[in-house]
Amino acid sequence: MSEYKAEELSKYAGYFSLLYENDDFIVINKHADINFHSEDGEFGVVVAVEKALACKLYSVHRLDKMTSGLLLLAKSSQIAAQLAALFSNHQIQKYYLAVSDKKPKKKQGLIKGGMEKSRRSMWKLTKQKNNLAITQFFSYSLENGKRLFVIKPHTGKTHQIRVALKSIGSAICGDPLYAEKSLQTGEYDRAYLHAYQIDFSLNNHDFSFQALAESGDLFHSESCVNKLQNIGAVADLAWPKI
Repeated sequence: MSEYKAEELSKYAGYFSLLYENDDFIVINKHADINFHSEDGEFGVVVAVEKALACKLYSVHRLDKMTSGLLLLAKSSQIAAQLAALFSNHQIQKYYLAVSDKKPKKKQGLIKGGMEKSRRSMWKLTKQKNNLAITQFFSYSLENGKRLFVIKPHTGKTHQIRVALKSIGSAICGDPLYAEKSLQTGEYDRAYLHAYQIDFSLNNHDFSFQALAESGDLFHSESCVNKLQNIGAVADLAWPKI
């Protein structure tokens, strides 16, 4: 990496870390509490990456402001179209980590239902099949009553994982909308949802990226780190059938 490029990246270190770059796309580790789109005079993470790398980028998926983790950005409209098609055909596998302070109604399984707008900016899960959201998950016990969730969303609906975990009684720690104890109470240093791994094939090449969250005391706790080591390759878990 050139000295100039390293200097430009350092200017935007509060937004993201660069994990991978080739001629077609880049992969970043987005920081928590950073907007995806530019809002209220503050530019979002995509603009930050464009400024840091001095190139035009095309988004093909997104992360909520509170969510950290892996974000894939295309370098051309052609590659963006290819990646969008892979997402649409469920040929890109994404895996998330979350932490809750509530024991779930079930320890693993499938959460399936229609996503419907609720009050404020919230969504809720219904028994209808409109705007269907499908989420696979495993949960594991951590110390001090916390639960680690490893999650594989089959669909990509707004707030899908946050609503899914809320529906089984395990809202994400620090979630400002769905958790009883939000960030405002000061109990948690962030909202605990992180895009942990992404796997796909593009132009006859297989890609797999994984990155831990760069912030979050619970994510960095010995209990959580050891649990992830014991779990091993999350893609190889016996995921519930859809």
